[in-house]
Amino acid sequence: MRSGRASRIEAHGIDVIGDDERHGRPRDLFGVWAAPNVSYLSLVVGGALVLMGLELWQALVVILAGNLCWILVGVVAVSGPAAGAPSEVITRAVYGIRANRVVIGVNGWFISVCYAALNWSAAAVTAFSLFGRYGLELDTAGKILVIIGIAAVTLVISVYGHATIVKLYPVLSLVLTVVFAVLASFVLGHTDWTYRPQNTLHGVELWTALAAGLALVASAALSYNNSADFARYLPRTSKPTAVAGWTAVGAYIPSVLFTALGALAATTLDMRDPQTALAGMLPEWFVPVFLVAVIIGAVANNAMTIYSAGLAIQAIGIRLRRSRSVLLDGTIGVLLTMYALLVSNFLDAVSSTLQLMVAVLGPMMAIYVADVLLRRNRYDGHALSDESKDGPFWYVGGVNWAGVGALVAGAVPAFACIAIPSLYTGFLAEAVGGIDLSLPVGLVVAASVYTVAMRKQLS
Repeated sequence: MRSGRASRIEAHGIDVIGDDERHGRPRDLFGVWAAPNVSYLSLVVGGALVLMGLELWQALVVILAGNLCWILVGVVAVSGPAAGAPSEVITRAVYGIRANRVVIGVNGWFISVCYAALNWSAAAVTAFSLFGRYGLELDTAGKILVIIGIAAVTLVISVYGHATIVKLYPVLSLVLTVVFAVLASFVLGHTDWTYRPQNTLHGVELWTALAAGLALVASAALSYNNSADFARYLPRTSKPTAVAGWTAVGAYIPSVLFTALGALAATTLDMRDPQTALAGMLPEWFVPVFLVAVIIGAVANNAMTIYSAGLAIQAIGIRLRRSRSVLLDGTIGVLLTMYALLVSNFLDAVSSTLQLMVAVLGPMMAIYVADVLLRRNRYDGHALSDESKDGPFWYVGGVNWAGVGALVAGAVPAFACIAIPSLYTGFLAEAVGGIDLSLPVGLVVAASVYTVAMRKQLS
């Protein structure tokens, strides 16, 4: 699955990949998706589930169920080899040429940059801790330099692009898996398998925690409705089931394992400060290794995120080379990271932001998946690249009202179903006792409305 050489900056942006440049096998996607999901944020999310008041077995069920959304990511990925184009272009079939620019501006760009800021925040907090272990207490200027340094490494990978990611990530996956396997051995040795919270949740309180936890876990997968970006260099003859399967499994397994690890650790450790808690449990020699692995995992995650955000800039219509659009996204992400760390509370920012994103990400993912199924994955990259008024995806004034209407129909009730006590609770969530139903409502309503509307157009 080569896109040129790993030692060269990728030349392609949102243009169609020719058949002569398509190589590799679907199983190459396993390593691509495994590395970014061996993640410190997964540990944070797993610990947060227990902090919500869930029992251990309840948290583990939520982790298994929420991560099933990676199947949707796999389905979206199959459109990449079919079109030879990234997701940011393929969704022109869903929303129309003009409307797609707005949707990509919100999801493909803004939300991606916010997600990158969360990951860089996790990496930076880890780096601060690493410096602190060696007696170097950083002032504000020092912290800013650390954030910029981590971002710089990330942006180098993103700028070099697809071939570098495909070659580098299987190696990173192996290294990170070894480190976190050692971490797991210590966590399992300290796990309280009979753990029960001091105040066991029942009734509405229990369902409220379960629903919020499900949205929190699912948010990571739902943020990747750009998975075609990393499959578009595969031959168009690649089996869709293989593309979907290797994408979903590559992400699902590490995401489940490391989110579960965070929940297990929370049975005996105070995961409100995960790094301090875990470091206190680990032997001295292993703590720096663990902290460096956390930073590497965050860099791997963000390199993919910023790579796609760079494509999004081009899809919006801003005429920048992909390498320059990546640098622009990185600069904005760094500024948001500084805010998250130097002004806001990191853990609160993670939980609240991820839950809020679900109200938009869920409907968008559902609509994209519905379109792949309705069209039976028949996408023409060259037709999708035609932005003229005579093009097949101009629809009415550049807008496909079936897609836009379905997005609004899904997102509006999803926002009304959000329940984040410290931030926002929608009126529908209040009506059902504070239970956050934004995930299922957004997915089901958006997919249903889009399917009904598009069947008439495609028939």
